[in-house]
Amino acid sequence: MKFYEWLDGSTGRVPTGPPIWICGDCHVGNLGPLADAKGRVAIQIRDLDQTVIGNPAHDLIRLGLSLASAARGSDLSGVTTARILEELMAGYEEALAESFESPRDRSYRPKSIQTLLAQSVRRRWRHLAEERLETVRPTIPLGRRFWPLTIKERNALARMVDSAPVRRLITALKSRSQDDPVELIDAAYWIKGCSSLGRLRYAALIRVGVGTKSNPCLIDVKEGVAAAAPRTRRTKMPRDNAARVVTGAKALSPNLGQRMLATRLLDKAVIVRELMPQDLKIEIDRLTRQEAMTMARYLGSVVGRAHGRQMDTTVRQEWLTILAKNRTSSLEAPSWLWSSVVELIALHEAAYLDHCRRYVLSGAA
Repeated sequence: MKFYEWLDGSTGRVPTGPPIWICGDCHVGNLGPLADAKGRVAIQIRDLDQTVIGNPAHDLIRLGLSLASAARGSDLSGVTTARILEELMAGYEEALAESFESPRDRSYRPKSIQTLLAQSVRRRWRHLAEERLETVRPTIPLGRRFWPLTIKERNALARMVDSAPVRRLITALKSRSQDDPVELIDAAYWIKGCSSLGRLRYAALIRVGVGTKSNPCLIDVKEGVAAAAPRTRRTKMPRDNAARVVTGAKALSPNLGQRMLATRLLDKAVIVRELMPQDLKIEIDRLTRQEAMTMARYLGSVVGRAHGRQMDTTVRQEWLTILAKNRTSSLEAPSWLWSSVVELIALHEAAYLDHCRRYVLSGAA
């Protein structure tokens, strides 16, 4: 929330880009391999809860902050952090300058990204089941992560699964037929951190097809809530928060957007999404200087394509012209990006230390 508070007060210091769908929370962990309905995998933005029509510069700042924090965690120097932001901008601008007639990704992929993609395409249902359910049996084990449903909740989920829009979503994958029967096998309330408490969040295990040709799938049902990310004023967005998330996903991450649906459950707006074995997130432990710079350039290009596909040639060129301003002869990253990341790192560090102090004063230590 500190990040969004800072953005609200940054007017005038950050350039204003064209109003497009942005991620709103574009950190490294929110990017990764995503499979489309035909099984093709690409690195795209994978979490769109905060998506709004807003300033694309906000995604660059959030990603820059995430990469700078990873650099600090890897004991890389401040000079390297400056170079990371340069590479981030270089990758972003290169992607904007490309032709968007072909969806093909021509960016150089770091070795770690190539490894992650290779791992992604090899994954099957059992990998997803073991990761999410900790079992390959056709059941959702109740316990710390999954809680039992009330009769009302289960009946509502069964009706939702049997509805025509959800059936079309589930049978859209290339390995399935639109005539395949769809059956709810099991369901549970899904505890996904503090953010799920007090809101609808369910895991639904579905059987598609009959007999030996049937296959299971895991559906994530999540309540759509208001975004904290600042939006561009006087722009039209869906008032329904689930519809907002799905619309933003289709614009930013086509692989994910085509596998999502906005609907209603228990009088609440919810997002329905099938979880695919190929869906993974990028995780950074420790990076060398060169790895960090290569990663920054590549992720910048991923976000650049997500933004650029929403602009026509003229708007992309105008945005590139704005981005080229406020640079020095010795640093290719614009001054507004550098100063924004530095301020945010200082803000988060101060908030963390203040939290530690209050923890000690409370006697909890």
